[in-house]
Amino acid sequence: MDSSPTNDGLPSAASSSSALFADNLKGLLLAVASSAFIGASFIFKKKGLKRAGASGARAGVGGYGYLLEPLWWIGMITMIVGEISNFVAYMFAPAVLVTPLGALSIIVSAVLAHFFLKEKLQRMGVLGCVLCIVGSTVIVLHAPEEKTPSSVEQIWNLATQPAFLLYAASAMAVSLVLMLHCSPRYGQANIMVYLGICSAIGSLTVMSIKAVGIAIKLTVEGINQAGYFQTWVFAMVAITCIIIQLIYLNKALDTFNTAVVSPIYYAMFTTLTIFASAIMFKDWSGQSASSIASEICGIITVLSGTTVLHSTREPDPPSSADLYTPLSPKIFWHIQGNGELGKHKNDDLLSAEFITVVRPDYFT
Repeated sequence: MDSSPTNDGLPSAASSSSALFADNLKGLLLAVASSAFIGASFIFKKKGLKRAGASGARAGVGGYGYLLEPLWWIGMITMIVGEISNFVAYMFAPAVLVTPLGALSIIVSAVLAHFFLKEKLQRMGVLGCVLCIVGSTVIVLHAPEEKTPSSVEQIWNLATQPAFLLYAASAMAVSLVLMLHCSPRYGQANIMVYLGICSAIGSLTVMSIKAVGIAIKLTVEGINQAGYFQTWVFAMVAITCIIIQLIYLNKALDTFNTAVVSPIYYAMFTTLTIFASAIMFKDWSGQSASSIASEICGIITVLSGTTVLHSTREPDPPSSADLYTPLSPKIFWHIQGNGELGKHKNDDLLSAEFITVVRPDYFT
């Protein structure tokens, strides 16, 4: 008699466990597929950018010819498919399983770049890639649990709290400085300029998309959110931020080695997104000291990895129009990233007729 309820409960428990395993497996496969699509998208977009640069102005110097390249659009569609797969993966599996798998896109892009773009990483660069993956994984695994808002108005209240307003203002201020001051001068020589913009703006993109997603979910459930102005504000912010991200990510891909762009962008974007989410949803207060220490160690590891990657970056082979041999070992001129004419000379007695134009990132 007493064993009957237990026996009746066993099939239910087994069925629940099987369903949970099936959902996690679906989430795992979707997350892996997402990483494969996103990693491959970097290669398609890079090849499209190279083709566009060969027939017109490169994206790195403000050209938009890549919009007419089919390969670039294939890469764009592939990235969208990857992002959709990643979004759906969160519906089946917990974030602790899905998010770290995003690092697989780095490996995919690096392997494909080796075979299709002839881009190689030095041994220390591989170590830097590993550090980025390990550090980002540690941050994600110890990130605070997020409380899901129940309405767009609730997210609006969270987005207008002083702490997040300070973060959002700081992110926008840094991005504006990078876009208006640093990008014209140092963008072609320093990879952190373009990717800093993508990452800072990207953290705001995720917060806005999350709000729009909740609005869509509530609307589908019968609670219409289209009548709230906050929904449209979040939508406009998301669209604007996505456009800015795409522009500067294209510049980074067109200027620097793909195998370096991918891990640095992943590491910075993941770190800032977790930081923004923790501020907005006030989840840091519930963290233990060990979790906070682990997150700090993860951030330090990521920063170390990005430093190693940048210091061991293999420069893209210059084209004949970009680089040529100096005519004199004593004196040469070059055009800097900001368009100013710079001069290096060792002997004032030599004539200034010897002029050499080199790429601004040739000596980095």
